[in-house]
Amino acid sequence: MADYTAAQRVALARHAGRPGTADYIAALFTDFFEQKGDRRCREDPSILGGIARYRGLPVTVLGHRKGRDRAENLKVNFGMPGPEGYRKAQRLMRQAEKFGRPVITFVDTPGAYPGPEAEARGQGEAIASTLALMSGLRVPVLTVVTGEGGSGGALALAVANRVLMLENAVYSVLSPEGFAAILWKDAARSSEAAEAMKLTARDLKTLGVVDEVIPEPPEGAHACPEAAFAAVDRALSLGLEQVLREGDFAQKRYEKFRGMGAPRSRREAP
Repeated sequence: MADYTAAQRVALARHAGRPGTADYIAALFTDFFEQKGDRRCREDPSILGGIARYRGLPVTVLGHRKGRDRAENLKVNFGMPGPEGYRKAQRLMRQAEKFGRPVITFVDTPGAYPGPEAEARGQGEAIASTLALMSGLRVPVLTVVTGEGGSGGALALAVANRVLMLENAVYSVLSPEGFAAILWKDAARSSEAAEAMKLTARDLKTLGVVDEVIPEPPEGAHACPEAAFAAVDRALSLGLEQVLREGDFAQKRYEKFRGMGAPRSRREAP
């Protein structure tokens, strides 16, 4: 694992060229059929999802979608979903459960959109109900944190049996800039905040928040996307095989999240 500081990993996680959900779907899945809309209000392009095949197995795949330039960023709201995005995700998850398809999610968002129009349309409720739905799904769920996993906007797609995380991804309750601004009234101390927050893949693996750290090319996933795709493919394949073998998906997921923060010996007890 490359010896980067937490702040450097934040920068890598946010790199504009870093592979996103659409790239992983194109590289690892076949027969992808996108499904749009929440059936209540509108289509939210900041979440991409649909049905596909992963190594021949029918699955439901979805994740946050960021743009690579200003025009794309504006189109997908910089990867910050509104309530319609989370309700779309719920629709796809319910469909997956109905047809017995595993759910695979990709997380890469600075957080859910905090604007007044999103709040007016039920942002908090949409996130909460997505968390509740994922908690009880009777199909296996695997999550890959590919870039920036920010707050409830990320967690809403990450209540999974296996949470995998790319080496230079980050996952936290808020951004380092927000942390520094709140705690020290100085957003310029974001590098210091990044170290204190324990938001790197290595930190989160130690804390039991993620199950596996996926290696990246030395300069980051954007430097050699094909290597990143291959590494994610290996981790997903093995993780899905393990989860399918364990069975009792909802109960195992419950035990996993209830065990977070417990001493390592208790988390690893049979």
